[in-house]
Amino acid sequence: MCRCKRVVLSVAYISTYPPTHCGVAEYTRMLITALKSATNVAVHVLCDIGDRREVVDRETGAYVHNAFIKGSSNYDKILDVLAEIGGVDVLHVQHEYGIFGYTDAILEACLEAKEEGLAQRIVFTMHTVYHPLSGNDRALKFQEKLNSVDAVIVHSFLKEFELQHQGVNPRIVFRIPHGTHLNPYLGISRENLLAELSLSKERIKGYIMTMPGFLRKDKGLDVLIDSLKHIDKEKFTLIIAGELRDRKLLDIIEYASSKMNIIYLARYLTNEEMLKLIALSDIIVLPYRDKRGSYSISGILHLSMGSFRPIIGTKVPRLIELYQYAPRLTIPPKAPEELSKKILWLIENYDFGVAYMAYLYGYSARTQWLRMARRHVSLYNNILKSEAST
Repeated sequence: MCRCKRVVLSVAYISTYPPTHCGVAEYTRMLITALKSATNVAVHVLCDIGDRREVVDRETGAYVHNAFIKGSSNYDKILDVLAEIGGVDVLHVQHEYGIFGYTDAILEACLEAKEEGLAQRIVFTMHTVYHPLSGNDRALKFQEKLNSVDAVIVHSFLKEFELQHQGVNPRIVFRIPHGTHLNPYLGISRENLLAELSLSKERIKGYIMTMPGFLRKDKGLDVLIDSLKHIDKEKFTLIIAGELRDRKLLDIIEYASSKMNIIYLARYLTNEEMLKLIALSDIIVLPYRDKRGSYSISGILHLSMGSFRPIIGTKVPRLIELYQYAPRLTIPPKAPEELSKKILWLIENYDFGVAYMAYLYGYSARTQWLRMARRHVSLYNNILKSEAST
């Protein structure tokens, strides 16, 4: 009988991580949670230094190490941690410019780790890719240097081909869609969901329309409020939910609350709370406006997709999957009158709208986190084999 030990793939993610309030932190945790199904993968998280102890995350099984300061250009501690744990097969950076800045310091640290034998392969997931029209020369210079890593993961065709146009070798660019969390709270009654979210049943009128996620100017709250002025306020309740990132938006919310039925949950919602809120909702509205020359993918879109609710959004790169799979429920950005017409149409034709979303629901099932995690493992194994054969 063979007594060979089972080969274990070791991966270290460099990323923000909960309790840090950050979309990339939530993304990393959802990916690692899904990786639990791959029993031959040992996971370490080299995360931002925050209010957490270095422990094993019970939910994900990952070893969590405080390893860098967000926005810093010094990543020496990452090398120290890698040395302490004996190195890894794959060092994977969940890259966002808002976390690592526009220098190549994190890239140089990873390449140094590889040179010192602390990592066999280097992978970068580019959560944002900049186009030359952005005028962001520092980001463009960083993206030119991605040829020095072993694999670059992107979430959309737009980002994939943009990097190719900027000279990144297409052989190292891999599109793995953002994972989708199928909502486990869909079977819970409205009354129970309201209670769990500490919301009063008496405050609800008509359809529940929700705008979830961090509140920033680019989320288009002003456009949504303008659009709702043309709709009978008895037909809907608008729930605005998420941590405030721009205090100027408070004035918009306060003014609108005097004119229509609005519930504002002014705090950071955990993934579980967000899923409950979306399960409670009838309609999700994402009236985003993207920065010029910036390509990313909305995590809120994928949380909403997995809840099988009609979604109205704008024709922007962040929501390209909505435009691809449910184009009739998209409108141009900064177009409150068109948004108003689309919302009113959906209210009056709700069952048809739900049926129309079926194509997007199918995409949700195909991109659920378990499948995306397996694609990550497959990529890791392939690039490791590629190294062995060279």
